[in-house]
Amino acid sequence: MGIANIGIPGLILIVTLALIIFGPKKLPEIGKATGQTLREFKSSANDLMTDSDESARDSDEKER
Repeated sequence: MGIANIGIPGLILIVTLALIIFGPKKLPEIGKATGQTLREFKSSANDLMTDSDESARDSDEKER
């Protein structure tokens, strides 16, 4: 059972708990920070993949 199997009732429960814990004024700030973190993580992961692809191509060219 992974995070994809939460469903609508589970999602509503999570949002309700977040509202109770953090309050309605903090949720947009938390959402923005989470979005920025995920964007930075995705960018870093893409950079790592690009770097490894380039280094693999460079080593292939050196072998020829």
